[in-house]
Amino acid sequence: MNKRHFINASALLALGLSALTTHAQEFPPKKTITMVVGFAAGGAADTAARIIAKKLGDNIGASVVIDNRGGAGGNIAHQFAANGPTDGSTILFGSVGPLTIAPHMMKVPYDPVKDLSPITMGVNFPNVLVVHSGTGIKTFAEYIAYAKKNPNKLDYASTGPGSASHLAGELLDDMAGIDTVHVPYKGGAPALQDLLGGRVAAYFSTYSTSQAYIETGKLIPLASTGAQRLKQLPKIPTVAESGYPGFSATNWYAFVASSKVPAPILDRWNTELVKVLKSPDVVEQLNSHGLTPQPSTRDELAKYIAKESATWGRVIRERKITGE
Repeated sequence: MNKRHFINASALLALGLSALTTHAQEFPPKKTITMVVGFAAGGAADTAARIIAKKLGDNIGASVVIDNRGGAGGNIAHQFAANGPTDGSTILFGSVGPLTIAPHMMKVPYDPVKDLSPITMGVNFPNVLVVHSGTGIKTFAEYIAYAKKNPNKLDYASTGPGSASHLAGELLDDMAGIDTVHVPYKGGAPALQDLLGGRVAAYFSTYSTSQAYIETGKLIPLASTGAQRLKQLPKIPTVAESGYPGFSATNWYAFVASSKVPAPILDRWNTELVKVLKSPDVVEQLNSHGLTPQPSTRDELAKYIAKESATWGRVIRERKITGE
């Protein structure tokens, strides 16, 4: 091959590689966008995802569908996303449990740091400890008193082993010196169904999940798990101000994707999702469900996940909590 032919071949190869790279990093991918949610339809994660997906689809001019993959406290969805498409067409509305709690409790089929890449924080919010009206419990003090008099008799629902609602119960047991029974479900909706049916006594619920039933009196709110009272429930105290200073067990959902998705695509998703999370109409809709949008950079989310993982890892070790 002479020099001229070598140069031409090199140029053609470079153009070919450039075309392949451009195609691989096409945004938005020319296919339906899938937003995976790790819990059943009807809960807070699903509610927030649908609000965000609608606006996102309108903004980018593409179809965005919700794929509810409940089970194992959200771990099934996280495994799916970790092994999913690498073209950016699948993003996961990840959650605190699978990203920072479950890996300390059990063997999970994915590494939240190596197999999943951060995009942006989504929403952050406290849970609300609610009981069904048939328990006769009206206040947080009565809940603690009943639990102390009846060890291992008061049960509470969660959205799965290692979920924020599970760890909130474990943390309260530890700080209050009580023994309650954890009953895991595949998401907020099925947990709520059994709570309303009286098959479980209590639930560390998201406000959006229990709101309608609090308003009708079917569920009694006792305390919230954040640092401040919920503005939707200003008369309901936090656990911290009810005799357990330092108690904090907030819930959050964040957008992540397979670590094999090219960085430029992840950066574009960050731009588009942050735009959605800052949209006044989306902020209003999320706030109405007790959800606070919290857009972030990719690096900020990575640091937040690392901090949460360290915090919950310590609690899990000290409480000797397992996923069994």
